[in-house]
Amino acid sequence: MVQKSVELRIFEDDEGKFNRTLLDVGGAILVVSQFTLYGDCTKGRRPSFSHAASPEEAERLYQQFVQKLREKNPRVDTGQFQAKMEVSLVNSGPVTFIIDSA
Repeated sequence: MVQKSVELRIFEDDEGKFNRTLLDVGGAILVVSQFTLYGDCTKGRRPSFSHAASPEEAERLYQQFVQKLREKNPRVDTGQFQAKMEVSLVNSGPVTFIIDSA
């Protein structure tokens, strides 16, 4: 996930094609801990959290992910684990990518 996050070619080159990586453009990463919450919505109308990691395991994985990202790119900011946060951003273009580790 770390390697994919920093090496995925999701930034445009001079011709407008996705050919540049986060490292190529000198970008930064913001890691927000929402990704540790796994809600399965495949059955019924209420999410199931039975496959979610425990808070302790989730925080360990979160911190490990952040540490390994910083080894590749020191420009990594984080939110506060298990905190309610309001995050605002400006997207560049109508593109969203989901990186799935499964």
